[in-house]
Amino acid sequence: MIHLEDYIRDIKDFPKKGIVFKDITPLLSSPKASKACLDGLLKLVGTQKIDKVVGIEARGFFFGNTLAQSLNAGFVPVRKPGKLPSHTISQTYDLEYGSDTLEMHKDAILKGDRVLIHDDVLATGGTARAVCNLVEDLGGVIVQCNFLMELDFLEGANRIKEYPVTSLLHY
Repeated sequence: MIHLEDYIRDIKDFPKKGIVFKDITPLLSSPKASKACLDGLLKLVGTQKIDKVVGIEARGFFFGNTLAQSLNAGFVPVRKPGKLPSHTISQTYDLEYGSDTLEMHKDAILKGDRVLIHDDVLATGGTARAVCNLVEDLGGVIVQCNFLMELDFLEGANRIKEYPVTSLLHY
């Protein structure tokens, strides 16, 4: 049995002093751990119908696209400003260590699309909240917010409590 926690290392004071960054690169470098992670994330979704999986830059891309393929759904990348080539909508939000802006193509989500939002970590919930706003602005229906790990002490799930929030790991 794979323990995913064994493949996540703590990096102290990254990206700034006082932050303990959860590094998933050891997990990504192990085919066995990556497969176990994908299987676990798919179990969180269950049999729900998903039209689009929205992956959040950048670590939400690692499993987001694979989740989309496994669910026979489209993949929608959410990126930082200026990274998407077509017309976009944007949302500014607060992080645990500053603020940022995310963009999504205006035509990425169709009205009524059933959407799974995926990212590697749920921290303060600011990023996830911003993405939920983008999806709903385009008429999408958020089925679930799905994370590899959740930092429970930051209470980020409270920022998106109107949606089902699932995470493989809790810290």
